[in-house]
Amino acid sequence: MSMLDGLRLLDGLRFRNISSPIHKIDPRAKFVYVCALFFVAILFNQIIPLLILFLSQVPLVIIARVKKEWLRLIRGSIFFAALIFAMNVISLYFYGGYPSLASIIEHSLAMTLRFIVLVESFSIFFLTTSPDIFGLSLEQMGIPYEFCFAFTTAIRFVPVLAEETQTIMDAQRARGLELESGGFIKRIRNYIPILIPLIVNAIRRSLELAEAMESRAWGASKKRTNLYALKMGGKDYCFIIISIIIILISIYVWLFIKIPSITQIMQL
Repeated sequence: MSMLDGLRLLDGLRFRNISSPIHKIDPRAKFVYVCALFFVAILFNQIIPLLILFLSQVPLVIIARVKKEWLRLIRGSIFFAALIFAMNVISLYFYGGYPSLASIIEHSLAMTLRFIVLVESFSIFFLTTSPDIFGLSLEQMGIPYEFCFAFTTAIRFVPVLAEETQTIMDAQRARGLELESGGFIKRIRNYIPILIPLIVNAIRRSLELAEAMESRAWGASKKRTNLYALKMGGKDYCFIIISIIIILISIYVWLFIKIPSITQIMQL
């Protein structure tokens, strides 16, 4: 895996301030939707329902107008998807007890597709949800402000570290550092001049954040007030109802409907 793939993966989780119907949905409603997709993706291990889950989220990406960032995330997760596929093929071939190689490959593809569906759903959430608004929604749900602040700060640090990594890589390449040359061990050593300044900058930024929090008397007042208050609307409740319907339909299908595999369909 190259550092560029990692940067693509992080960039696909960065909030995009765009006016779209998906952006205007309450973060709590979108979080329920993400949890519903997570539950359904874990529930099934067949490739057909997972493929339906994957394709059903594409219209949301188009409506939210984050197609470019979403595709960048998918490209960045190819390495992890290939690793999951290879590990499943190897483990199922020796220890799975599957009757044929085709069934092993199909099950491995299903596990890989499950990973992509999970990445896709969380990408839609983070691309369309402001960290500040999400932190406010968590606070209104009764979660202590300290945890909300820590979580939103971590979300904000991810794209900042990605940008700093890209800047350091460009600076080191300008000095003649070849990151992609040599074998596996040499490539790891090539990234040491990237990691050291990145860690130093991260520590320096955290110290600056701590000083800024102390100068503003962070935590001095236990009773906090907010400029905005989130209110659930009709479209938000509809989004939650759709998420619940997805869960109920999935449970019904899982209990009472036998889903054929691709191998079985091809043998008909």
